[in-house]
Amino acid sequence: MDRLTTSSTAGQVKITAIKAMELADHRTLIKIETDAGVDGYGECHGSGSYARAAIAALEGPRLPHLGLIGKDPLAIEVHFHNMFYAYPQRGRVTRVLSGIDIALWDLAGKLLGQPVSKLLGGNFRDEIKLYSHCGGGDMLDKAAWRDRVDKLTGDGRGFTAFKVDIHHILGVPMQQYQPSISPADARNVHRSYTLAREAFGDDIDIIVHCHNELDVPSAIRVAAAVEHIEPLYYEDPLAPAYSESWLALRRSTRLPLFTGENLELAEDALPFLQNQAVDALQPDLINSGGITGVKKMADLAALYRIPICLHNVSGLILNMASQQFSAALFNCPLMECSARADQYQWATQNPIVIKDGKMKVSTAPGLGLDLDHDYLKAHRAEGELWWGG
Repeated sequence: MDRLTTSSTAGQVKITAIKAMELADHRTLIKIETDAGVDGYGECHGSGSYARAAIAALEGPRLPHLGLIGKDPLAIEVHFHNMFYAYPQRGRVTRVLSGIDIALWDLAGKLLGQPVSKLLGGNFRDEIKLYSHCGGGDMLDKAAWRDRVDKLTGDGRGFTAFKVDIHHILGVPMQQYQPSISPADARNVHRSYTLAREAFGDDIDIIVHCHNELDVPSAIRVAAAVEHIEPLYYEDPLAPAYSESWLALRRSTRLPLFTGENLELAEDALPFLQNQAVDALQPDLINSGGITGVKKMADLAALYRIPICLHNVSGLILNMASQQFSAALFNCPLMECSARADQYQWATQNPIVIKDGKMKVSTAPGLGLDLDHDYLKAHRAEGELWWGG
């Protein structure tokens, strides 16, 4: 595909279609087509059919002036306003509209011949420091912890920080609300994270990872149980939305508090910042408003001297978008990353490079994607038509 390289040419380009397609691994991709033959790609949550329904509603007859078809793809701020504020959209549809925003940035970079990080203002860094994930299993056995850590630290990628999930220790499904945990549960939490610290040693950081499942007394109890291991962050112990509960937890512990993957747009983050309720925010480009929406959140957080560490557990496109975004963000010390992020086969040449616990930032136009369309076509979800056609 030929790339346009001049802004004067790009200004004549119009969006001709927005499409969605679900892959067999249940990740859904967004594609924005133009009359110049240049396409932009994003990633979203929800099935292919759900994404297509959201796109159809955006482009439907009820509010045709808010749609993107026939519009200039470089008017990203206008499209962002029309998608999220002119006719307010929240909830699950945010995760589709965010994918469209990501695709617009990819498209803009291709039209202008620049990586997205340059369009966002330039690179503060050319490598992104990463943290990854620790699996489950027996969380109370010392030998099991030694084996687990040997595998995590011996895979050659060099991660120096890992999330350790609390639900494995409590023996409950991930994200299942816990009315309250007992003193015995708290002792198990204490033992497990003590074994984790012993196995990881002092040079590997540990994030105590919850999924918003605890009530306030339980969150305080867990904080006391893990304080001795000096975790990097205590993540998502309480319900996602801001409330006085976060301040109650803040007053009770010295642990650095961390939340944000389920926040939508800057206004959801604002009360956390105004009340200094957390030590870092972890928005997700798909959940939180795309590149445009999270940039507004990050700029706001910077005024409060609060860092941003992107939540990033999806596919190749989200990884590349998160990488480009993090490179251009002053207040970004870390980024989440799956250990298999450099193994996605969606690209003709896999662009993700992880070494010494860092991800190298692509300098290719847009998000740096070179998608393998034959692979994508062969790995669609069952019954899914090629780009929903």
